[in-house]
Order: sequence, then C-alpha cells, then structure tokens
Amino acid sequence: MTPFVELHATTNFAFLRGASHPEELVVTAKALGLAGLAVCDPNSLAGVVRAHAKAKELGLRFILGCRLVFADGSPDTLCYPTSREAYGRLTRLLTVGQMRARKGECELVWDDLVQHGDGQLLIVVPPAALDAGFARSLRRAADDFAGRVWLAATRDYAAQDLKRLAALAALGRAAGAPMVATGDVLYHGAERQPLQDVMTCIREKCAIQTAGLRLEANAERHLKSPDEVARLFKPWPEAIARTVEIAERCDFSLDELRYEYPDEPVPPGKSAMQHLTDLAWAGADWRYPGGVPDKVTALLEKELALIEELGYPNYFITVHDIVQWARGEGILCQGRGSAANSSVCFCLGVTAVDPCKPDHDVLFERFISKERDEPTSISSTNGARR
Repeated sequence: MTPFVELHATTNFAFLRGASHPEELVVTAKALGLAGLAVCDPNSLAGVVRAHAKAKELGLRFILGCRLVFADGSPDTLCYPTSREAYGRLTRLLTVGQMRARKGECELVWDDLVQHGDGQLLIVVPPAALDAGFARSLRRAADDFAGRVWLAATRDYAAQDLKRLAALAALGRAAGAPMVATGDVLYHGAERQPLQDVMTCIREKCAIQTAGLRLEANAERHLKSPDEVARLFKPWPEAIARTVEIAERCDFSLDELRYEYPDEPVPPGKSAMQHLTDLAWAGADWRYPGGVPDKVTALLEKELALIEELGYPNYFITVHDIVQWARGEGILCQGRGSAANSSVCFCLGVTAVDPCKPDHDVLFERFISKERDEPTSISSTNGARR
C-alpha cells in the first residue's frame, strides 16, 4: 500500500461546510489505512481537540492544521505548526484576525502570516482559475517561506483534471513550491454528501432545486484509500510521497500543552508561594480573631504544601486579587463548588464555608488532588454593584 497522509480535511466545526464529526474522519482514516490525517478548518482550531483525542486512541498519526482564509485576495493556505512555539504563533495569528472582525469572523491578511510564520509549514490552495495573479502569489509565498511551501492538488473528477494537475505541477516547479496531493475532504464517506448539499443551501440561503453550481459536482469529497489516491495521481507519485514528508516534519502534538499560570506581581524579595502563604495566614488571623484553631492550622499547612507541589500559587493569587478588586468596587462575588472544601480559599476570602464548623466535613481532595491531571478551577457567583 502506498503511504499517504490526508493533509486537508474539514470537520463539522467549519460551520455549514464540513459534514462529518472529527471522530468520524479519524475512524475512517484509520480503517482506510492512511498514514495520518490533518484537520484544517477555516480560520479555526475548534475541531482539532476531538480529532487528536480519537487519533491517539486509535494509534493514528494526527497533524494539527488550519486553513487560513485571507481578506486581501491572497489564496487560501493550509498551515501546520511544527513545534509548540509555532502553535502559539498560530493561535496568536488567529486571535489577531478575530479581534479585527465581527464576532464569529476572522479577518487576516498575508502580512499577518509573515509576522507569525516562524515554524509553520504551508500548503497553498489554488483557486479555480490559475492566472498570472495566482502565480505571483505562489512565488511570493515561496519567497517568504523558503523550503516550507507546497502547492495543493486535488482530483475533482472534472473533464480537465489531468490537464489542471499538469499545470499545477509546472507552476509549483517554477515557484519553488512542489505539488502535493490532497483530498480537500468535506466528509468521511460518500454517503454524507446529501447532508453537505443541505448545509451548502443553508449557507447560501437557497433551495436545493435552485442551488445549481453552488453545490459540489459529485460525492467525491470524501476520504480515499492510499491505493485510490495513488491511482488518481499515478503520473505524479512524488505528490503523494510529499504528504508523508510534510507529516514527518510536523512534530507538534496537543499532548505538549499544559496550562501555565501567568506570573503575578508579588512583593520584592518574595516568591509567589511565599506571598500566597503570607496571604493565607493573614487571612486566617482575620477569619479567627480569637486565635487560629488547630484544625485550621493543620488544613492550611496541608493545602499550602500541595499547592506548592503542584505549582498552583499564582492561580490562587490571581483569584484573590480578582475577589479583592470586585469587593473594592462594590461587586458581590462568592466562590462556590468544590472550592468550598478549601481552607486556603476561606482564609483568602474567596469562599464563605468555614472548615472549622462541626457540620462542615470538608475534603480538600475534591478541589485539588495529585491524582487529577488537570488544573484546578474556582467557580463564582457574581452580582451587581451595590
């Protein structure tokens, strides 16, 4: 079987465009024997988490990607971060575009990608018309990202398919952006094509009887087996081989991500943990003016030790600062949920449940535990200003 990685699949998180869930695409890719799968929703990373989780479960190589759609006429470009730092730049790029546009939209220009392009691999998606303007855009991309740009080619089952692929191969050679085979997948199996037609009609605000050329010409926008792709691209086997080469250069995985609390301002000469410890004991003196009970002392020592071990002091300082600010502004706020099991939260003024009360059988492990491989969370109830 010819090794092939599908580098361009769209999920249902691309609203009214993709017709399959990320999990369906991953399961089908695995069943077909693909060497990997990339999810590239337009200007969004919304579908990658579920795809990553399912691919990890099934042992399929997953490549995180995004289809960048530009507002300045630049051709759509598939973008794949090769490292954690590059992933951070991609998320900042998307944030830049979203901050410019109305809610739910993203407005990007090519220069934005150039500024955030370190560590990204790019595949330029050609438009229907391969005119001189596109050739210039492709050369610009290859110049801006030398050695990191390819040109997407897809078999649309149109009358001029082979002629178009030959033209793309020539354009790619001339620009320094080699042609690579992709499926431009919109659904996992051909049976999902009617649903994709319906979504197109909803998006275009038309009836299916009048949709005409706004619908896809056939039901071929599904995942295909490596052997089928090899048949379709028989004159250009190098275009298939490049899919594996690109996937091997994409070393980033979502497993690398861990939440990192921002550094909080602390008094000079103190660490965040020292500052939190001082705040907690000062709060204990405030809560218990007649003396801190032995039970509370033991709870505070236990909780502070675990908070230090897990590296959470900045989080508690942040919550403390938010609560203090809100109360200074006359805004009602109250921590709730599992945080009510924390003596530290009570002494910081975040919660109102006194762990020293006889009827309060608190269990800190419901709130924070070494066995839970996730950061803690404090829910709150907020009210209007007094």
